[in-house]
Amino acid sequence: MNMSSNLSYTQTGDYLLPNLTLPRQEKALGKYGRLRRTYLMQHRPVLYNSMLLSGTLHPHLMEVEQTAESRMQQTMAQLLKQNPAPDKEQNQMAWVQHMNSLKAQAEELVLTELIYS
Repeated sequence: MNMSSNLSYTQTGDYLLPNLTLPRQEKALGKYGRLRRTYLMQHRPVLYNSMLLSGTLHPHLMEVEQTAESRMQQTMAQLLKQNPAPDKEQNQMAWVQHMNSLKAQAEELVLTELIYS
């Protein structure tokens, strides 16, 4: 029996099982990275497992996270330019409502373009 020189094995009963470890994840995932991971797990399991085993999953999720955050900021700025908010000092509730509405629109765009594709 010829075994790869790079792998070590542990005897478990009659079987030799490879000692596999995943690379350490340096940075925790944010909201969009976690959403992307869940989407891949549930809707693209073959791609998810392939990326997980090849060590490309975490870098992909971090890239999606950064891109989504950047896109959210850009989209919010564009929406605010097109639909200026009411004066925050005079009507705080209307301002909060307006900003929440813009954030929901921006997030819908980001989720459609980056997370669920």
